[in-house]
Amino acid sequence: MKVQLFIPCFIDQLYPQTAFNMVKVLEKACCEVQYNANQTCCGQPAFNAGFWDESREVCSKFLKDFGGADYVVAPSASCIGFIRNYYPKLFENAASHNLVKDLAKRSFEFTEFLTDILKIENFGASLNAKVTYHDSCAGLRECKIKEGPRKLLSHVKGLELVEMADNETCCGFGGTFAVKYDAISIGMAEQKVNNALATGAEYIISTDQSCLMQLDGYIKGKQLPIKTMHIADVLANGWE
Repeated sequence: MKVQLFIPCFIDQLYPQTAFNMVKVLEKACCEVQYNANQTCCGQPAFNAGFWDESREVCSKFLKDFGGADYVVAPSASCIGFIRNYYPKLFENAASHNLVKDLAKRSFEFTEFLTDILKIENFGASLNAKVTYHDSCAGLRECKIKEGPRKLLSHVKGLELVEMADNETCCGFGGTFAVKYDAISIGMAEQKVNNALATGAEYIISTDQSCLMQLDGYIKGKQLPIKTMHIADVLANGWE
């Protein structure tokens, strides 16, 4: 099975190890992993800021860069949710509309690709820690991801998953929302981290590094005794 990786901008620039760990897990599942080094952004930041024409240019490049792959897999429900739900709006009545529909059908967030397409839940990972899971807005609401990541975590040796209160509530990131409405954003991060701390967890796990980046900023600013960890890093932990 050929898998074309899409690595979001912030993971490429700030968390490359998460991308390498995703490759590690996919290759263990016997996927042929490919990476187009010419890839750039999915176009979401420009779209969310209201620059639809500029976003469409970036999205058109994305369509070309990921044409022909069996599957496109990304460690970000936010990017995949944008491709599935908003590319059709951008390319409505356009000549490339059918290409957009095809791309949406074969684009998957990392964990849903593992559980829904590969049908694999146990990768032999281990993490001796109590953790709690954060449902990202994009994962939960745009990609309908809920049980899959929890099934994957249930097979991680030594890991104890404890659900936090209001686990479906937003972390406060929301891309440019965190910049435009920083006070509200910080308040939402505070609420989320306090709920996580109340579980006694050592780590907050999620499918979306953008959420974790938001929470980690608050955690480090307050020097709190909890860490964040992307689920790809969890699944690649404890084996060579």
